[in-house]
Amino acid sequence: MAYSLFVVQPKVKRYFGADQGGREALVAVIASGNRWKVIGLIAAIAVTGLGMLLIDHRGWWIHAVKGLLLIAASGIFWYVSWRHWPQRVFATAAELPVLQRRLVVLASVMLGLAGLAFALGVVAEHL
Repeated sequence: MAYSLFVVQPKVKRYFGADQGGREALVAVIASGNRWKVIGLIAAIAVTGLGMLLIDHRGWWIHAVKGLLLIAASGIFWYVSWRHWPQRVFATAAELPVLQRRLVVLASVMLGLAGLAFALGVVAEHL
């Protein structure tokens, strides 16, 4: 997510310049088919988190917070996958800048949630 947000997206924007149609076409190709892979990863994260909680439940509250962060990130992912992308695919040229900015905000929030969950995992290891 960080690589896409801070490396791929800026390079695609720079490469295509004013050609928003070309840019959107490439971004749609890059994003195509990733939805179910991400859902699988979310499920794997949830299962391993539950497994870790069953093995050692001393830091249960950290697992609960991480679970809430996963639910929040999953909600954002749902919105992006089933609402935002269809809007973006069918957007007019005038609508695209707002949708592009919205995706940057949503991706940044998801990255922050993932970073916070990672930090909580480190804290849990040292309790």
